[in-house]
Amino acid sequence: MSETLHTRRLLRRETHSSRAVASVTAAVVLLVVLAWLGTEAILSLLGQPALVANPPTLLQWVAGLPQTTLPWGLVAAGAGLALVGLLVLLVAVTPGTKALHVVGHERAAVVIDSEVVAAAVSRRTRQEAGLDPDQVSTRVDRRRITVDVRPTSGSPLDERLLQAAVEKELAGYGIRPEPGVRINIRNEGALGI
Repeated sequence: MSETLHTRRLLRRETHSSRAVASVTAAVVLLVVLAWLGTEAILSLLGQPALVANPPTLLQWVAGLPQTTLPWGLVAAGAGLALVGLLVLLVAVTPGTKALHVVGHERAAVVIDSEVVAAAVSRRTRQEAGLDPDQVSTRVDRRRITVDVRPTSGSPLDERLLQAAVEKELAGYGIRPEPGVRINIRNEGALGI
């Protein structure tokens, strides 16, 4: 199945979140700080009282900071700024993903929500094991589907059988890339009906 460039772009756009909110937030914060500094500079040049601190006073405060602050305070402030910088860098570099999966289809770009996959996998697991809806829960992320099963007391479950059933269900959807499946059968059971 060959995809056109247009289809690949469309699928990528649908499954990855935009960085527009983070970019706009960073730009607005930077613009507010620069506007404040510019306003303070203009007020200082006109001889008017400062809004918060005039530039000469602010520069003297920054220059005297190493002498007036305890060393551990400077270290803590530097570490905090480094963490903020690292967070901003990670937001900029890492891909933002949505809870969506691409489904292989020859004629169309198809995207399916993770909650839909989780509900279908839970239903299939319940049918295979003969369980109530509250005995099976499923978590779906980008690379893994985790199914938590709480068996009925006194009725052991075959993990391999459930694993095969879930994998067969997923194979029918054609999710790309196909996520791994993990079945967790809990030790404590539920009361039977």
